[in-house]
Amino acid sequence: MEAINLPIYNIEGKEVEQAKLDHLVFDGKINTDAMHQAVNAYLANQRKGLAATKTRGEVSGGGKKPWKQKGTGRARVGSIRSPLWRHGGVVFGPHPRDFSYSLPDKLKNLALKSSLNAKLKENKFIILDDFVLDTPKTKDAAKLFLNLKVKSNKKNPSVLLLLAKKGDNLDRALGNLSFLKVNIAKDTNVYEVLAHDRLIITKDGLAQLTGRLKK
Repeated sequence: MEAINLPIYNIEGKEVEQAKLDHLVFDGKINTDAMHQAVNAYLANQRKGLAATKTRGEVSGGGKKPWKQKGTGRARVGSIRSPLWRHGGVVFGPHPRDFSYSLPDKLKNLALKSSLNAKLKENKFIILDDFVLDTPKTKDAAKLFLNLKVKSNKKNPSVLLLLAKKGDNLDRALGNLSFLKVNIAKDTNVYEVLAHDRLIITKDGLAQLTGRLKK
């Protein structure tokens, strides 16, 4: 497959040059099965697994036998914390556990490549020359998304912004934009790429991410 060329925009929304995407990463192939497995693994790894119930041995009380074993005409019972009793223990209830599991690196890379190709195919992949702010003002940062026509006053699509590195001014300015998620390009994952409507990545961030996926 021939390499794909995409325009690179500045913060004013004007095209300044062309970027040639690496055909080893942006090959147009979308493996939905790999993306499905990667998303499931990511969500499983986010689970805390803290749900817990107490067995009859963990519920306080119940040390004394309620009545003698024989002669009362009642069913035999050894503790008031029996699972058959109110306020008793729980049988086969949940206990803290680890839901996380790992996937092969090749599969994770394939899934991430597929998610990037999916955004590219949907024309929701935008390359930015650079993103630098002199002052940490949200108003100045928001102008970028208006210039790129990914945000209007009536509609706020979710946007993932991938940078080569973060700065204090950017963190302060972008932190108040509810529709925006910011991450380092080389640390991104399939879930956050697919969870956002638009993907904006800086030129340096694209180089980092491409280098990671080519290893």
